[in-house]
Amino acid sequence: MVQTTEKLGTFLASARNKLEMTLRAVEEETGISNAYLSQLEHGKIKTPALQNLHKLAELYQVPYELLMELAGYPVPQAQSAEHHSSLNTFAARIGTVTEEEEEALFEYLQFIRSRKRRR
Repeated sequence: MVQTTEKLGTFLASARNKLEMTLRAVEEETGISNAYLSQLEHGKIKTPALQNLHKLAELYQVPYELLMELAGYPVPQAQSAEHHSSLNTFAARIGTVTEEEEEALFEYLQFIRSRKRRR
């Protein structure tokens, strides 16, 4: 079985090669040392820094979550479409709100929830 870090390394090397970039060119673009990049591509780094994965995701134009998953980090599950739909409906109903209105809505929601807890 291929180790998670080896999968990540293989993926990163492939993404870099598709862009026809050298390790030094990636270093110049991201500020990540070419030695670190080489170790990452060869599976020598077991827990890569999230900030480095983010920089590489942007440069290679791949989803950050994919790199997190390949590195063995837990990836948050996307919220359901139903949840997003209800939020969008709510936002459409209330329209644009000022900061004061938003704060008042938040305070009122807290008040309603506190009343429910007392029951």
